[in-house]
Parts: sequence; structure tokens; C-alpha cells
Amino acid sequence: MIAAITIFVITYLVIATEKVDKTAAALLGAAVAVSTGVVPYEVALHAVDLNVVLLLVGMMLAVNVLASTGVFEWAAISVAKRAGGDGRKILLLLLALTAFLSAFLDNVTTVILVAPITILLCELLVLPVVPFLVLEALASNIGGTSTLVGDPPNVLIASKTGMGFNTFLINLGPPVLVMAAVGLVAVHFVLGPRYEVSPALRQRVASAQPTRAILHPQRLRRALVVFALIMVGFFASHALGLEPGVIAIAGGLIMAVATGVDLHQALEKVEWNSVLFFIGLFMMIGALEHHEVFTQLGLQMIEWTGGNFVATALLVLWFSAVASAVVDNIPLVIAMLPLLQAMVPVFGAQMGLADDPAALELQVRQPLYWSLALGACLGGNGSLVGASANVVIAQIGARNKHPISFLAFTKYGLPTMLGTLVVATGWVYLRYLHQW
Repeated sequence: MIAAITIFVITYLVIATEKVDKTAAALLGAAVAVSTGVVPYEVALHAVDLNVVLLLVGMMLAVNVLASTGVFEWAAISVAKRAGGDGRKILLLLLALTAFLSAFLDNVTTVILVAPITILLCELLVLPVVPFLVLEALASNIGGTSTLVGDPPNVLIASKTGMGFNTFLINLGPPVLVMAAVGLVAVHFVLGPRYEVSPALRQRVASAQPTRAILHPQRLRRALVVFALIMVGFFASHALGLEPGVIAIAGGLIMAVATGVDLHQALEKVEWNSVLFFIGLFMMIGALEHHEVFTQLGLQMIEWTGGNFVATALLVLWFSAVASAVVDNIPLVIAMLPLLQAMVPVFGAQMGLADDPAALELQVRQPLYWSLALGACLGGNGSLVGASANVVIAQIGARNKHPISFLAFTKYGLPTMLGTLVVATGWVYLRYLHQW
């Protein structure tokens, strides 16, 4: 166990200090864990979430095909015209759009779609790109918290518990709306004044013609048809029994064939650095899981709270948030779910609810799961490696010569994480725990 933790901590510090490229650091960390026998090779491979990998590759491929049509330039110019070239309005529009889309698409897909538009807009209006991209990653993680399909931790919780889309929306939607509203107000007053655009650039935007940006109208029509089918597939994935990654990779390949683009060129533009980074990270976290690090930490949580249900639920919220800021939230939730399942009958018996399944569900099981969902999703904002969307948007920024450093992300992300967790704590306590 000590060796697995040591390898992960050293790798994490290397990533945070940015002395070595984070993809190289993650892969080297995984290689050390396997080569030294800390984790068997087969176990490390099994820890790689192929659904995430295929989702990344498939959506990046689809977005690259769409980008070749000029549709992102059209969208950027259209947004700039609608906002009158006002940098503050553009930022708020993009953040609201990102949060909304993330509620109905996974947050990785959302940032892959929004980031190219953002970069083009910022370059058009001579605005700083990095703050826009970082804030969009944060908005995607917040918006994705509200629904079953918005963030991978919620998908995992739903598959384990059988809770449906409406249940997630009713229980997680209200606090997310509060977080989003407070966040937009804060951005408007605190950051908005920094993003003023000169009158000359505003005039240039006002005279622009968005339709001239479309380079291949027929290719765009075909690509949009396939993209719509991909979105339908995401919404129906649970009913179809298909993972979103399978739908994404199939849709990306179909789009490339249907539009006649050169598949090799489209694949060359995939952010392979992001894909390889996740593979290395998953393998290192697999080593932690192999030695039951998360399970031991979870059992320790119960000891810390002395078996108090209210304290345990709130500790699940904050522990999962802090842990998600350090490790990717997908394997964390996978490790935490069995622990929460084991807690339910213990607290049910303690509260006298063991013979009342309905009360056990509403008063014990769901509060624990909502605490985990809020913590894991919102905690991803705490650092650059905390959520898949963060890593992807950083790679997109780097490819477009707008690198996002670990510290630059943390400057915005950590305060956002803490603020949203305060709202989440109030919601969990007032909605589920106050009677205890």
C-alpha cells in the first residue's frame, strides 16, 4: 500500500510543479507501478476506463470533422454579434451555455464543443483565453452535477442504485441552480470589468457576416445529422444498453465516412495527450484500488464520526470532494459505492428503519449517495487533474498556444470548489439531515 501511495504522490507533485509534461509523468508513474510489482499488469489494464477513452476519441473526432466545415467560426461570430462585442456579456453567455449543455451532455463532450468557439471569440476580440477556458471547465463540472447524464460519477451511482433521470434532477438540480446563479453574479461583478473590448473591435464585430465562415455547407449538413444521432444515442444509452463511449466512437467514425473527410487527418487532430494522460492516471489509481486504499480511508471515516449519521454524510461529501481534487472522480466513486452500500444497513438498524424499506431509501441511502455525487462532481473543480473536462480543456488550450498551468487553474478552481461545497453542505443538511 505504501509503495502505491508513494508513486502516486510523487507523480502528482511532478504534475503540479509542471517540471515534466503531465502526460509523460502519468505514463511513467504507471510504468513504475507495474514494473516494480506494485500492481499486476492485468489489474492495471483492467483499471483503464475504456468508456472514457472511447468517449474522448469519438467526440474529438466528431468535433474535428465539424471544425473543418467552419461551423465554429460561424458560432463565434454569431455570439459576438449577439453580445454586441461586449466581453463581459460574451463570458456570461458562454458560461451559462456551458453549464446548460453539461446538464444534458457529459462535461467532456461539452468542453470539446465549446472550447474551439471560445478560443476563436477571444482571439477575435483580443481577450485573454485562459480565464475563459478555465471558467468554462468549472461551469461544465457544476452544470453536469445536476443530472444523471451530466457527469460520470452520476452515471455510476445511477447504475448501482437504479435511480432515474428525474430523481437526480429533483435532488441535485436545485442546489446546482443556486451555485450557477451565484457564480454568474460573481463573475459579472468581479471578473467582468477586466474584459472590456475596444470600440473599434466592437464595430468590426457588428459588420461581420457569420454565414461567410461556412466553408463546406453540404459537409456541415451531413455532419449535423450524424451529430444529432450521437446526441440521441447519449440520451437513450441507458435504454439501449450501450455505453456513451461506444456511441461516441461509432458516431465519430460514421461522421468521418459520411462527410468524406480524410480519416487519418481527422485522427491526427485528436488530443492524444489527453487520452494517454487518462490511461496513465487510471493505471496508477488502479494500483491504489488494488491495495484497497480508498476502502481503508472510507472505513476510517466511520471511526472518525463515531457512527454519527449526520457527521458521516457530511464527511462523505467533503472527503469525496477533496479526494476528487487529487484523483479523477470516476475511480473514486467506483471505490466508494460498495462502502456506502455497506453503511446503509448499519445506519438503518441504528435509526430503527431496518423494517421500513421506503424510509430507509429516503432517509439513509439517498442522503449518502447525494453527498457522494455532490462531493465527487464539485470536487473535480479543485485542481487541473480533478475532472476529465479540466484535462481536456487544458490540452485544447495548449494545442492552440494558450497553455493552462496547474496553478492558473487552481487559482480559479479551488475557491469555486469551496464555495459550491458550502452551498452543497447547506442543501444536504437542510434537505436530508436536519431531522437527525
